[in-house]
Amino acid sequence: MKGQAQGKGRKEDLAQGSPSLSGLVLRFLVIGAIGFGGGMANIALMERELVRKRRLLSTEEFLHGVGFGQLLGPFATNTAFFVGARLFGPLGGLLCAGAFMAPSVLLVILFSWLYFTYHSIPSLQAAVQGVGPIVIALILAAAWSLGQKTVRKPLTVAIAVSALTASLFKVNAVWVLAGAGVLGLLAGKRRLGGGGSVHGEEGRNGGEPERPQDPHAPPPVLPVQALTVAGVSQAAAGASLATLGWTFLKVGFVFFGGGFVLVPILHQRLVMQLHWLNTREFLDGVAISNLTPGPIAVLATFAGYHLHGAGGAIVATAALFAPAMVLMAVLSKEYGRFKGNARFEDFLAGVSPAVAGLVVGAAGMLGPSALHGLPGWGLMALTLVLLLRFKVHPAILLAAGSLLGTAGWIV
Repeated sequence: MKGQAQGKGRKEDLAQGSPSLSGLVLRFLVIGAIGFGGGMANIALMERELVRKRRLLSTEEFLHGVGFGQLLGPFATNTAFFVGARLFGPLGGLLCAGAFMAPSVLLVILFSWLYFTYHSIPSLQAAVQGVGPIVIALILAAAWSLGQKTVRKPLTVAIAVSALTASLFKVNAVWVLAGAGVLGLLAGKRRLGGGGSVHGEEGRNGGEPERPQDPHAPPPVLPVQALTVAGVSQAAAGASLATLGWTFLKVGFVFFGGGFVLVPILHQRLVMQLHWLNTREFLDGVAISNLTPGPIAVLATFAGYHLHGAGGAIVATAALFAPAMVLMAVLSKEYGRFKGNARFEDFLAGVSPAVAGLVVGAAGMLGPSALHGLPGWGLMALTLVLLLRFKVHPAILLAAGSLLGTAGWIV
């Protein structure tokens, strides 16, 4: 009842025409289906749909949600939870986060079945290659919009540039945001030009700065291998469903900073310690997770499927995400209570420009792997114009990019 009351009160502040809970869940389902390119690409789609187009949150509040999402687990999923919880209470948060994750989880289950049954998966690399320049443009468009709202004074410029530099050197985003918040406390919201946009002001678009390109991972086109379900190690075969869930729940409590840290953590746990996957299977799982629009955390779905089929995939994924969801439920609930607190506002005023800097940093890190030659750069530039000047929907641009990649025009 309390969550419903919170959601009802929050919705009274929204613009007319705000979606119902089912409408919001449907929008997150669509974002989860088309958000190829990792967390910042998904943040871009959320910002465009929820801030600029639907005006459900102010730019300031959305940025705070992104900042909170960086603390534990995959931040795009956490942001989806934050938005749903702010508008419709904890149940809304769970439904929105679940809808956002559903397409990726289902894709990984499908790919895992193909992988362990037929020893290969459909070759999607050409289509994914064409999407790359579109994703970079989405992220840059988001940075432009968010920067206009939050990077207004010299000190905020310094914070944004520092966050950008730190992200390029792969400094953990948690430390970047914490440092920016401390600067906000020292400088004060007024000196930072904080206060952001009023509710209903237009916002805009945009890994884990994202989807880190694991230097040892194979390309997304998986090699044909002689792998069978019968080849599962004895240790993996003896793991119960409860053991599987408990293992990933413990990993979820140390999943700080997004995808950068998850791959080595899971490799050490699943390959080196438990021997549930061999090295080849683990690397192929990383590649499969990169073929989906969701976070690289769906690697847990692959491992869970390997041990206990679709049921294991769901258990492993839910367990990994559970600690972050609990944290986001607490943060979204307390956000309304502390939002008017002067010191809390000072802290968040420092965080907001840092988030904008991290968005640019994500584009910088992903750019080299997504932009190859004049066609790639040209497609990115054209996409930026279509997004910022003509407001073309990202889904149309992503579909066009995948077609260009399949046709071999973007390599």
